[in-house]
Amino acid sequence: MFILFNTFLHLDAPSPWGIYFQDSASPQMEGLVELHDAIMFYLVLILFTVGWIMFSTVINFIHSKTQISHKYLNHGTTIELIWTITPAVVLILIAFPSFRLLYLMDEVIDPSMSIIAEGHQWYWSYQYSDFLDSSDELIEFDSYIVPDSDLEDGGLRMLEVDNRVIVPESTNIRFIVTSGDVIHSYACPSLGIKCDAYPGRLNQFSTYINREGVFYGQCSEICGILHSSMPIVIESVSLPQFLTWLYNV
Repeated sequence: MFILFNTFLHLDAPSPWGIYFQDSASPQMEGLVELHDAIMFYLVLILFTVGWIMFSTVINFIHSKTQISHKYLNHGTTIELIWTITPAVVLILIAFPSFRLLYLMDEVIDPSMSIIAEGHQWYWSYQYSDFLDSSDELIEFDSYIVPDSDLEDGGLRMLEVDNRVIVPESTNIRFIVTSGDVIHSYACPSLGIKCDAYPGRLNQFSTYINREGVFYGQCSEICGILHSSMPIVIESVSLPQFLTWLYNV
């Protein structure tokens, strides 16, 4: 996230040489970032502790300094209990928050609308099962990648699509994911969502987008030669803008 002239600029797309997450736009992603930071704390602590032990062992027991190692450092029950129990405790400290977040993300809580996303080689099809268009038919469309030759100014190469998924902000939305041919995976990093799409099977997840923006994702399951050419673009707008979009479909 960058601050420019008192305005927040959110990072909602992949960046060159990016080493951290995209900015969070949903409670799921905020939980994932928090869990990552907590686990990284333990990992850094373990790294420096084990590194210090190994370094001090090499320095204190080199051949030129001592001929005989202390027997209790070679065959000590206490030290063996410590290096057996300590990793188990650390794993427990990591496991409980991880399981809690996993089950919370699996819950689909009272969705206000549902969107069906179907993966194909190599594009996505969407259906708004709660709304009808001007012809009294379900709103549905295909979403293809925009080739480089057709990109407009500001468009992101290999990420822009011809039809975006338009959703209202601050709304519980359920996505139902499936596939029409091979296994795909529906993923959008800023929203913290990733759901496999299997032929003949329906998977679901819910999201709550807490701000307006355009969020980019991609198929995250190798599905063929054009696997990298089926991006995902979810645009979150205000409720009046969403209703206007529905009226004009």
